[in-house]
Amino acid sequence: MKRDSLQFHVASDVLARGLTVACLTIGPLRNTNTSPEFEQFRSEVLQEIKQDLTPEMIDADRTLQGFRRLHEAFGLSNRMNIAAPETLLRFLLKTGDLPHINLAVDLYNLVSVKTRLSLGAHDIARLVGDVHLRQTNGTEGFWPLGASEPKGVAPGEYAYIDTGVNEVICRLEVRQGVRTRVTVDTTDCFYIVQGNAFTPVSAVEAATALLSEWTRRFLGGEERLLYASW
Repeated sequence: MKRDSLQFHVASDVLARGLTVACLTIGPLRNTNTSPEFEQFRSEVLQEIKQDLTPEMIDADRTLQGFRRLHEAFGLSNRMNIAAPETLLRFLLKTGDLPHINLAVDLYNLVSVKTRLSLGAHDIARLVGDVHLRQTNGTEGFWPLGASEPKGVAPGEYAYIDTGVNEVICRLEVRQGVRTRVTVDTTDCFYIVQGNAFTPVSAVEAATALLSEWTRRFLGGEERLLYASW
């Protein structure tokens, strides 16, 4: 799949339940394991976030509550399905740091904990068709990142699907798929910035702008907006 030809489609019934989203491509990127400049920047941003980070704050955060309500709107358990930004914030609270993957992944995770929105990135070269955000019907394939084998998906969830192979590349905003993961060899990314009914569209727009700004600063590339809720 070429970056300039990728399209994104979203089902109206998913948006009707309060999901807000922006999708864009950025590339070509100069991804690496990390860089001293980024590590210094990352340390400063995390230090600022940790100043006000408590279990009570995570429980009460309006944006994180919105993801819980979004799951409930689809009849999903919040105990079994924790939004990615909440998982990252609880990891940060417990360990004082975030997991290290590579510069591109570490960067969008940093945007996520700063904005409380869910961010994801997928290697465009690994996509077969366009991406469609819709409810699942139970026929889709899904191999979660970090899992030892493929997992089934239940009908009625929302997911980002590679239409070329009917495969989930991100289930809810909880778990990404392994095939489209971003590695140090990735040069072009498809990015997702997702909010919920408690998220003003201005917040999604601001997070998208922040992602673009930081990516250009540390990885290079130019963005192409595919879809935006605003």
